[in-house]
This record gives sequence, structure tokens and C-alpha cells, in this order.
Amino acid sequence: MDRVSKAVENFKSGCNCSQSILCAYADLFGMDQETAMRVSEGFGGGMGRMRLTCGAVSGMFMLAGLKFSRAQAADLETRTKVYGMVQKMAEEFKDMNGSIICADLLGINLPKDKGAVPTKRDGEFYKKRPCIGCIEDCAKIVEKYLL
Repeated sequence: MDRVSKAVENFKSGCNCSQSILCAYADLFGMDQETAMRVSEGFGGGMGRMRLTCGAVSGMFMLAGLKFSRAQAADLETRTKVYGMVQKMAEEFKDMNGSIICADLLGINLPKDKGAVPTKRDGEFYKKRPCIGCIEDCAKIVEKYLL
């Protein structure tokens, strides 16, 4: 299975949007699946279901850090490289989808009471949500810029 399909399958099997992206590629960047699942869990639903930055986009950004960072606190050279890549990938995603903000992608106003309970997934969930398309787009961007 190719990695784009793997990211979509991750989502369909219950991963959140951020986990779907990070877990599809983590092994290529030296991260095990359990760590990838744990570190990306809080980014689903637009950052803990607050509908802010799309979780799939956040997963893509995490991969940029894994690819380019040398993990040195004051390393402005690699920080510049990571930030530049994040901005490039964000711009490409925005060109494809109009925004990197979960609420915008879902076509909803930011809820006053966001709630922490994830939406139950069923056939209707997948029909009315753009999440799978966003995950596919992020995976394609990862493949274009990070592989």
C-alpha cells in the first residue's frame, strides 16, 4: 500500500487526522508507531477539537521537523529551514483547500463550547466531512517536499 493510501486507511480505521499523517510516514523519519500515535493525538480535530489548525496539516508540519531539525535548541539554521518548509507546505495546502483552519475546512463557525468528545464516525460522518481529502492532500504534499 502506498503512503497516501496508508494515511487515508489510518483515518478510516480510527486514527485522528493528525495521527493519520504522522503514522503513515513516521518510520521513514526514525519514529516508531506508538510514539507517533501518542505525540500526534492532541492535534486532531484542529488541535484538541478546538477547530484551529487542521490536524492533518499539523501532522505534516511535525514531519518537516523530523526531516530537517538537528534537535539543537539554538540552531537557527535548521529552525529557518523547518519554518520555511512549514510555510511552503501550508501555502500549498491553502491553495488546494482555501485554508489550514479546521473550522473553515468544515464550513462551521468556531464553536463557543468546543467540547472534548470526538464526533462518532459512521457513514454520514465520512460523506459530509472533507477530512479524507485533506489527509490525501497533506500526504501528497509530504511526498512532494519531504521524501
